Amino acid sequence: MLIDAGIATEEQLEQVYEEQERTGVPFTDSLYNFGIIQEHELLQMIADNLGTEFIDLKTVEPHPSVLELVPANIVRMYGILPVYEEDEVLYVVAVEPMNFRMIDELHYVIGKEVIVRVARPDDIMNAIEHFYPEGMNDSMTDLIAEMHDFEDDFDEEDDSDLEELMNSTPIVRFVNVILYQAVKDLASDIHFEPFADEFKIRYRIDGALYEMTPPPKHLANPVISRVKVISGLDIAERRLPQDGRITLRVAGRKIDLRVSTLPTQYGESVVLRVLDKSVVSLDLDAIGLPDQMKEDLRTLIAKPNGIVLVTGPTGSGKTTTLYSCLKEINSIEDKILTAEDPVEYNIEGLMQVPINEAVGMTFAKALRSFLRQDPDRIMLGEIRDLETAQMAIQASLTGHLVLSTLHTNDAPGAITRLVDMGVEPFLITSSVEGILAQRLVRRICVNCKISYDPTDVEFEALGLDRDEVGDIQFAYGKGCKECNDTGYRGRKGIYELFILTPIIREMVNNKEPASVLTAKAHEEGMRSLREDGIRSIIDEISTVEEVLKYT
Repeated sequence: MLIDAGIATEEQLEQVYEEQERTGVPFTDSLYNFGIIQEHELLQMIADNLGTEFIDLKTVEPHPSVLELVPANIVRMYGILPVYEEDEVLYVVAVEPMNFRMIDELHYVIGKEVIVRVARPDDIMNAIEHFYPEGMNDSMTDLIAEMHDFEDDFDEEDDSDLEELMNSTPIVRFVNVILYQAVKDLASDIHFEPFADEFKIRYRIDGALYEMTPPPKHLANPVISRVKVISGLDIAERRLPQDGRITLRVAGRKIDLRVSTLPTQYGESVVLRVLDKSVVSLDLDAIGLPDQMKEDLRTLIAKPNGIVLVTGPTGSGKTTTLYSCLKEINSIEDKILTAEDPVEYNIEGLMQVPINEAVGMTFAKALRSFLRQDPDRIMLGEIRDLETAQMAIQASLTGHLVLSTLHTNDAPGAITRLVDMGVEPFLITSSVEGILAQRLVRRICVNCKISYDPTDVEFEALGLDRDEVGDIQFAYGKGCKECNDTGYRGRKGIYELFILTPIIREMVNNKEPASVLTAKAHEEGMRSLREDGIRSIIDEISTVEEVLKYT
């Protein structure tokens, strides 16, 4: 459409698609960011192309009876607003007016013909907030109450009953609202957990699990089956674990969900990992590294060969850091191969290989094949065993830069971990260039942040001298609607970068313990995880409790 109108070239649109893929922002926003077209021009062009009209929502007041035709959760999920009804046809405006699948689903839910008009997306979202102020809670309560109506007629042993119920409007809407709420609350995972007497649904937000209002226990199978259907899994297979993926759009944003099922004694447990690029910035400048540490890391990943490791427990942001490093060094001059379990984000220009140990596709086997693919840079999702470690070292010694992760408590501990695997110290010192350890701590909610004078107990716990640091303040979150009364919203990384200097390499070859390596690294200027965490406390970004918990 834009090319035919002479507004954009193929090269310009390619840039826009790359930007959208990298950031997850809506396509239209990327068009505006590149200055290709103005918003009002594009909206009128879309309206003309669809043979519909542009509506200025500032001049329209939808009737309450029209607003009641579409449930609040559907309105928010799809970013649509009912405007008026005429001759049994509902006219709506949508953030994505060209999303024809959304129109079909809306027709299915409300049982009416739907015609889409065009309006400014910001005006649509503002109107939704105005006309549907209750948010999700009332919708969730209504849906659960509605689903109780199925209790008398539903037979869990009858597959035909199960199929009918999982495709029923309340179940479809209920699953949609769960997915929407997870995205809205910036949840990283959704847990569906059947127990003997209840069916729990929990969100992991900023590293902690929160339970939502539970649906009736007898609806565990229909809800889980609905999730399996939309993720392309076999609903008849309930004895073996399965993995799948869901791609959906929420108010114009593309969201990927990674699905994993696990048979338990009371039914299948399902976990969805939410992958939302629009809230994950794959950029070294945005992950919270201190300036000097960031420049040191840039120097390490710019090397033509060697190994750079990122360490930390599961869920500490290692993958995001690796992707940020890859984005930093990604260029047309280099070939980059990655082996991941699984592939979480698709990055333009990278050859990404999913690991599948069930068919023998291990990290070591992938890496062995990589070396025959003429790569410049290689990323391994994790070094799990001696074979993979040896292959990574071989790759680095033959002129390749290798990025990977390990599970250790701190950066120097990665050396000990490799030695414990069976790697000879001289191979470590000849290949490993640096190790970045990290943790994720919760950010104080900016909407309810309160500063206070720290106590002597807090100074002592952090190992600080009040006389040395002077007159400073700490902060905490009081709790508000924006953060669900937790006092926290979002997370940030704290880091520790261990660089193998000549002296450190000599100590590793001499098999010095990790504690001695750590002490020497501090002498050479390494900032520890605790010290970086204290920086976040003093800057009133995180709290004493968070830093003490993770360092």
